[in-house]
Amino acid sequence: MHFLSADLEAYAEQNSEKEPSLLAALARETHLKVLQPRMLSGHLQGRFLSLLSKLICPKYIVEIGTFTGYATLCLAEGLSQEGFIHTIEVNEELEEIQNKYFEQSSYRSQIIQHFAPALSVIPTLPDGIDLVFIDADKKNYPNYLEAILPKMRKGGIILSDNVLWSGKVVENVKDNDKHTQVLISYNQQLANDSRLETILLPIRDGLSIARVR
Repeated sequence: MHFLSADLEAYAEQNSEKEPSLLAALARETHLKVLQPRMLSGHLQGRFLSLLSKLICPKYIVEIGTFTGYATLCLAEGLSQEGFIHTIEVNEELEEIQNKYFEQSSYRSQIIQHFAPALSVIPTLPDGIDLVFIDADKKNYPNYLEAILPKMRKGGIILSDNVLWSGKVVENVKDNDKHTQVLISYNQQLANDSRLETILLPIRDGLSIARVR
C-alpha cells in the first residue's frame, strides 16, 4: 500500500532538505546490489530521522537493524560531538557495504557495529540510551522493546519502523500472517503502555515515536 501517491511523495521530497550525495550513492548501490532494497529508509524518512536526531542531540543511540547503514548515517547526523551510535545487524554479509559508506562519512569513529542477534547484544550495552531506532525482524519487536526499555533514560525516544506493514494492520489478517499479528499487538502495546507516550505517524510504512515517561 502506498500512503501517498508517487506525485505527492516526489513533491514532499522536493520541498524537504536535499538528500546528501553520500546517502544518494548508498541508496543507489543498495538498490543495485542488495536483496530487498525496499528495507532502506530512503530520502524522506531519512531526512526525518536526521532532523529528529538533531532536535534531540543524543549522546547515545542504539539502532536495531542496520541493513546497509542508510538510517545509521541519518541518525548519526544529530549526535553530539562526544556521542556514539551502537548499530546491530545479524547479517554479516552487509558489513562491506556498511563500512564503505561509514568510512566516507564524518561519523566513522562514532559508529559501533555489532553483528549478532540483537537480543544477545542489548543486555551488554550500557544504560542511559537517548534514542533507539527499531527496524529489524518484526516478530521480535515486543521483545526488543522490553529489552531496551530498562536501558533508556527518562525522556528518551524509541522509534519503531514499518508499524503499518503496507496497510495490512487494518485489513483482515490471515491466520498464518504472524508478522501482521505481531505488529498489531505491538502497536497496541505501545499505545497502552503507561511507561510511554506514543504517536504513530503514517510516514513511509508507518513510524511510531514513543517517549519514555
